[in-house]
Amino acid sequence: MSGASPVVLLIGLLLGLGWLCLIGGVAWVLWGPERARGAGALQRMRALSTAPQDAVTEALFRPVRPASEGRSLPFIGDVGLLLKQAELQMTPARFLTACGAAALAIALCAIAFVPPLVALALGAVLGVFGPVTYLRQKHTRRVEAFTMQLPDALELMMRGLRVGHPVSVTISNVARTMPDPIGAEFRKLGEQINHGEYLTEAFKDLADRMGQEDMDYLSVSLSIQHGTGGNLAEMLGTLSKVIRDRIMMRRRVKAISAEGRISALLLSSLPVVIYIATSLSAPNYYGDVMDNPYFMPIAGVIIALVVANALALRKLVNFEI
Repeated sequence: MSGASPVVLLIGLLLGLGWLCLIGGVAWVLWGPERARGAGALQRMRALSTAPQDAVTEALFRPVRPASEGRSLPFIGDVGLLLKQAELQMTPARFLTACGAAALAIALCAIAFVPPLVALALGAVLGVFGPVTYLRQKHTRRVEAFTMQLPDALELMMRGLRVGHPVSVTISNVARTMPDPIGAEFRKLGEQINHGEYLTEAFKDLADRMGQEDMDYLSVSLSIQHGTGGNLAEMLGTLSKVIRDRIMMRRRVKAISAEGRISALLLSSLPVVIYIATSLSAPNYYGDVMDNPYFMPIAGVIIALVVANALALRKLVNFEI
């Protein structure tokens, strides 16, 4: 395809700059005014040791910023919570601005080969949804590793409580002896508790960071035990056994459904493989009928059916436990 004209390039550049300004403006409206209030409860507590006594009291009783701020963007979700769960030290406004700049750069590179609207769409997909997908995958891998380590951590805490250690010491033992990611998370947990955070609130903050069911169960169990009393060591031992059983059940279901998942993958990819093979072996097979007015509507229906089939098969072979 011949290169685009200077007018088209200028129009694409102006559209991209306008889009970048729009993203930056939206990010500033949503998150910019809150930058002066700090990045969260942990950063405030780290400054308590050097602050005056009245500032310490004010910081302790200041409302903690919730993990989810309820500001979900279309197709992206809560950017602040996503960054927090992925352990990325960046503000939502800066992340969206960086994504907008990446989308603009990709669109400017692609506008010389494709129409401006297609270039902008390509920039949006690669520059915005690409980083968001990467953050979600990073969080998923971190959560899976954390879940596998959680039963051992709970058993370590249970043994410490049974021999008479306080809860803070058992948390420090987990942070010191176990590898990341659970070691790093429990180090943060220990810092929060040492700086005056309530145990239940610290575990709730950890559950919000991880966004995982088993950690939610632990947070709720600790809240109930804190309010009603009881044997904390026994509760941790029971919860550890439940989490191990859930892990074993997930593995069993994954093994049983392996054949179905492979079949779904083959059936979903088969139409694409046939199309590519046919186009390579016989280029005129589709080329001779592309000018027909019925070709595009029929092709659109076929693509929609293939996508619907892939989504239905994925729903049938994926189980949430």
